[in-house]
Amino acid sequence: MKPEAQLAELKRGVVDLHVETELLERLNAGKPLKIKAGFDPTRPDLHLGHTVLLNKMRQFQELGHDVVFIVGDFTAQIGDPSGRSSTRPVPTRDEILEGAHTYAEQAFKILDQERTQIVYNGEWLGKMAFDDVIRLAGKYTLARMMERDDFKRRWAEHQSISLHELLYPLAQAYDSVVLECDVELGGTDQLFNLLVGREIMREMGQRPQIVMTTPILEGINARFEDGKIVGAKMSKSLDNYVGVAEPPREQFGKLMSISDDLMWRYYELLSTEPSLEVERRKRACAAGDMNPRDAKIALGKEIVSRYHDAEQANAAEASWLAQFSKRQIPDNIPEHDVTLEEDTVWVPKLLSDIGLVKSSSDGRRRIQQGGVEIDGDRLTDPQAKLPKGRRYIIKAGKRAWAAVTLK
Repeated sequence: MKPEAQLAELKRGVVDLHVETELLERLNAGKPLKIKAGFDPTRPDLHLGHTVLLNKMRQFQELGHDVVFIVGDFTAQIGDPSGRSSTRPVPTRDEILEGAHTYAEQAFKILDQERTQIVYNGEWLGKMAFDDVIRLAGKYTLARMMERDDFKRRWAEHQSISLHELLYPLAQAYDSVVLECDVELGGTDQLFNLLVGREIMREMGQRPQIVMTTPILEGINARFEDGKIVGAKMSKSLDNYVGVAEPPREQFGKLMSISDDLMWRYYELLSTEPSLEVERRKRACAAGDMNPRDAKIALGKEIVSRYHDAEQANAAEASWLAQFSKRQIPDNIPEHDVTLEEDTVWVPKLLSDIGLVKSSSDGRRRIQQGGVEIDGDRLTDPQAKLPKGRRYIIKAGKRAWAAVTLK
């Protein structure tokens, strides 16, 4: 493929590109480029949010370029401050090692193993002496570091910023120096870190990397309000994720739980369906010629097939239909967003708060009588609590339904 055509393909779905002319120049050189992306294993298992970036890496591979998948076993001990309103808790070494193993293994569900190099940044960052760190820190100023939005916001709100957080972008930049990469990929929340990499490479006499960012996938409980997506990015720590290695039925069920509006965002970032076909479905749903549920089923089957196989996707669909559709969930059930002060809510109180029962005691009685279902499962424990960070379909009695998002 000619360089101009490669560039056009690579720009699809990209939010930021620094600098386009430099990328075209390197493509014109006719040599395979070295593409870098890093993943800190703060939790075991990759989720669909990670795959937006992994799919772009795969696209580079299909065009003849090579990928370096960095497992941030060292940087995970610092904690990426990107998008954080407070200092990130540091995982234990055992948690990091567990995540590192599963990340590398699951990456090959998407990446071409023949064109992928997996490295651990502890191999070089863990060997740096203190004077090496001082010299690296001397190549960037505090004033520039404080320009990043999350640091600026935390400073204005008198929130603490730990010194080790200031070192994170420099550690990530040093990865690029060691690997001498041509392109670094990251989510839009990583833009500052990636640009620091360009500058540090230049400071160290290297040709600066090209920076490309991809959109961030919102979690399964996100919503559209006034034309905008409201909700946190997909994250295991927020329990709003769909794991790449999760069982087919679990993947399918979680995808069926997303709102109809959010479904099109998932199509945009996750589906490989031709854009014309996706637009056709979207228009059909808007015109009432297609049930949004059917479009969601198609998306769910596509994703389950990708990470398992078509047979298991069909089985997951059949299981879901047997559990939910036969119970005739109404198409337009009330939607409730409930903000919790604690991490969980007592179910009888929740039922009362959203108007499905008259009181908490009534809710407790309904549960004891077997008249309450959550996500299709009958609830039997009147002391049960639900964790926040998820959307639930609740049925109380024969006809009272509600969809509840706990925040």
